[in-house]
Amino acid sequence: METAYQQQALLSANGVELVIALYDGAIRFLYRAIQCVEEGDEIGRRIAVKRALDIVMYLQARLRTDIGGKPAAALADFYAAMFTMTLEASRLASHQQFTRSSVACATSARLGWSSPAIPRPSNSSPANSAPRPNATPNTPPPQPRHTLATTEKPSPLAGPPRSASNRSA
Repeated sequence: METAYQQQALLSANGVELVIALYDGAIRFLYRAIQCVEEGDEIGRRIAVKRALDIVMYLQARLRTDIGGKPAAALADFYAAMFTMTLEASRLASHQQFTRSSVACATSARLGWSSPAIPRPSNSSPANSAPRPNATPNTPPPQPRHTLATTEKPSPLAGPPRSASNRSA
């Protein structure tokens, strides 16, 4: 049963928060299916599995592989595998199969969506972001080995080199 608070939270959620909410729903229904397996409730298990699969199918249907490229295609494959694992666990009516496959995958994916993305500064690169041994705060980072040769002529479009007197202008 949804409360007014839950409805308002969903209405004001951004896209990532909605995806996380869908994963939460799928996980909740998968746990309900496990509970039904333990209780021997075949109809309850089927209903719970159907609801979990409805969420997985919705997530897959909303993917935009034309925009998302390889990550979206990987998610489509993940959803197809999750669909198959959930159906197999339901067919076997196996508590262990649900827990090992479907719940584990959904929980792992949910954690991936809920982990905050830490933006890297634009001038940062993996080579420069690693700590350097014996480095002092004022020591410049080592220069990459693939720098341009110093004998290369400047581009005629770059303009004349600026002297110290006209740099302040």
